[in-house]
Amino acid sequence: MSARNDVPPDTLGVELTEDGIAVEYVDGREVFYRGIPTAVEDSVRAAPGKDVHVLVTDASETQGIMLYVNDLNTHDDILETTGVGRVMVDDGDEEPLFQGVEARSEAHRVEVEADLSVVDGRVFVFVEDEMGEQSFEIVENV
Repeated sequence: MSARNDVPPDTLGVELTEDGIAVEYVDGREVFYRGIPTAVEDSVRAAPGKDVHVLVTDASETQGIMLYVNDLNTHDDILETTGVGRVMVDDGDEEPLFQGVEARSEAHRVEVEADLSVVDGRVFVFVEDEMGEQSFEIVENV
């Protein structure tokens, strides 16, 4: 596996539907995360080897910023043309993704935590591999 750099994200179009979440890249292409995200309190912890994508929407829920966490597969130029960012988190470290949202890595597991009192919109975490995908929304403690 080759080393990858952090890539800053751009603002992307977002559409929340009853069937899932559509994200429009800055190059006009669209990705669709199927299904209603599972509500989880405080954080999402992915199993080792999973791809982790984090989407934070603005208050209008029509725009957002997306980051891939510890992605080793996508080349920098592809991320730059789509507007998706990337952050690399060393094992045992944590990195801020957005105001109020952090990622940490431990034993090759990525955990995403959100302080929703600081975030103006919604926080979604998509965990996937070649076998399937899961989607989560981090919500306030109930």
